[in-house]
Amino acid sequence: MALEFFVDKNAAKVEGLFQLYKHSFFLLPAPKNNRTFVPSFKRPILTVEQAFFFDMDGTLFNSMPNHARAWEIVAARYGLRFPQLTCYRQEGRTGMDILHQLFREQDASEQTNCLNALTHEQREQLLWQIYEEKSRLFHEMGEPEPIAGVAELLLYLQQRGDTQLWIVTGSAQQSLFDRLAIAFSGIFARERMITALDIEHGKPAPDPYLAAWKRSGLNKEQCFVVENAPLGVRSAKAAGLCCYAVNTGPLPDDDLLREGADQVFSTMNDLLHFLKIKIL
Repeated sequence: MALEFFVDKNAAKVEGLFQLYKHSFFLLPAPKNNRTFVPSFKRPILTVEQAFFFDMDGTLFNSMPNHARAWEIVAARYGLRFPQLTCYRQEGRTGMDILHQLFREQDASEQTNCLNALTHEQREQLLWQIYEEKSRLFHEMGEPEPIAGVAELLLYLQQRGDTQLWIVTGSAQQSLFDRLAIAFSGIFARERMITALDIEHGKPAPDPYLAAWKRSGLNKEQCFVVENAPLGVRSAKAAGLCCYAVNTGPLPDDDLLREGADQVFSTMNDLLHFLKIKIL
């Protein structure tokens, strides 16, 4: 009789928890910008320790509009076509990778272009010259603001006490790293940054996120990527990691989903709300 009472009593508790869990979905905020917000529970989140790998441009800082304008302006000076929307689709590559890609596309479309007359060494020298011009123009455009809501997300993860926070970026510009210390003071340690200077093959190759994962010392199931760019998502998924995409730019959500994003969010606040639900 005592055993039956014990089973019935605990079954009731389990059923009560299940009902609370099930009905909690109706407390979610309405989707914004006609984007569907559907929590996914296909991967467990938060074991004893975890790591979050954050891209920088377009994820931490709203720097992509200035990057896109700077690339378009400087490329045009050299007879290269680089529309701003194309820049968003190339986001994540290192600056030199972007320029090599531009030269290949120019060669394929205009075989008589004067670029074809350059030797390999002359081209490499020209690439660095273009990149330095673009970097100067980007710097002259002013300080980019942090992405709305990202400070609250980082603070929430930091205050948990069980989360490593990493930067994984194709950038090597010192100005952006200096801003990290100001905008996100005490959040990111220099030894937890993977930059263009740390790897041979940048995004969309898996190398940057593989490097972060290996240095974290954790299992892949304990690591999560936050990205905003299709090529960044491709890099994360090629590394075998769970990737949450926050669409902070002009590209459609489908561009991120096609690359394998585990979930796409409209804002950092949406991602924060999602993580709180999964953590609870």
